[in-house]
Amino acid sequence: MRVAWLGHQTAALGGGMATYSTETIARLRRRGVRVTFSHHEEKGRPPGLADEEVALAAVPLMRSVVLSPPRARRALVERLESRAFDVVHASFWFSSLDFDLPKLCHRVGIPLLATFHVAFDARLSVWGGLTNAAYRLYAPALAECDRVIVFGRNQRDLLAGLGVPERKLAVLPNGVDVDKYSPGAAGWKRKVDADRLFVYLGRLDAEKNVDELVDAFLDVRPPPRTRLVIVGAGTERRRLARRYRDPAVVFTGHVGEEAERIAILRAADAFFLPSSVEGLSLAMLEAMACGAATVATDVGADGDALRGAGIVVDPGELRAELRAAFRLLIENEWLVRLLGEAARRRAVERYSLERNVDGLVQLYEELAR
Repeated sequence: MRVAWLGHQTAALGGGMATYSTETIARLRRRGVRVTFSHHEEKGRPPGLADEEVALAAVPLMRSVVLSPPRARRALVERLESRAFDVVHASFWFSSLDFDLPKLCHRVGIPLLATFHVAFDARLSVWGGLTNAAYRLYAPALAECDRVIVFGRNQRDLLAGLGVPERKLAVLPNGVDVDKYSPGAAGWKRKVDADRLFVYLGRLDAEKNVDELVDAFLDVRPPPRTRLVIVGAGTERRRLARRYRDPAVVFTGHVGEEAERIAILRAADAFFLPSSVEGLSLAMLEAMACGAATVATDVGADGDALRGAGIVVDPGELRAELRAAFRLLIENEWLVRLLGEAARRRAVERYSLERNVDGLVQLYEELAR
């Protein structure tokens, strides 16, 4: 089986989509699937790509929005026409190429599978309205794909309502390496002088509502040596660091080393994700796999993934419900342990990378036939 994969390689452009590409490709290759990884060129990267890598010219316009110039399209066409691929698998959004890709793949006779990562919320809200506009923009291109991977029923129903044929929509949740992301020694607490540790890990952008999270944490007047650690970078990073100078709140900035991120998640008593919109958060699944009690908003596919194994909060009552969650977890250590065990169990049973790759290989084989 040969797969042409279009996806992001760096967190700067792709965030969780970059993790999706690199982790999934590695696991597919271990299964014997031959994957050629086409991604965007990186400024300053040393020349010399692996045999199964293709760097396409790219003009980043803003975070995750990439313009592919004509030479990138030509390079992709030449690659698809000159190599025998069974399937093209694209992470949308990838770039401005997304909208041409179905016609291009049909012209060269290769089936196209798209994973649609764009965050959403079915509720009426500002962020929900913005993401719904993106769904309307993408729906015609998705309808022309041979299959579209979505993360849950809500996302499937949203796209079906916009005209994407339901027979083309395959529900296949993200997966996490549950052997690598697993409970372990919690020595990282010593770095921040903490007995109790709550963690946010992700982009620091407006839709993530990190200010609401920090305000709720400080509102409950946490006990001494209880810390809220904010891991990540983004457009809100400087503003948040200036606004919150309380020693109980620690901003680490971007943590590039995977081993360090795993150490933080293993040390966490609880993980919080207060977003207004999501797809299916890999950071949340990683925290669950590490055994952290997990609190997340009921947006995207996150609520369905967590319900029954963590605390799902209403984004419409965000500050009040975050305060209640902090109080509950601070005052009841037994509940932290119970929810951590439930989160780990849920990740292993439903959201393992192995399970995700099983589903991918099955889709590849169906499309290749």
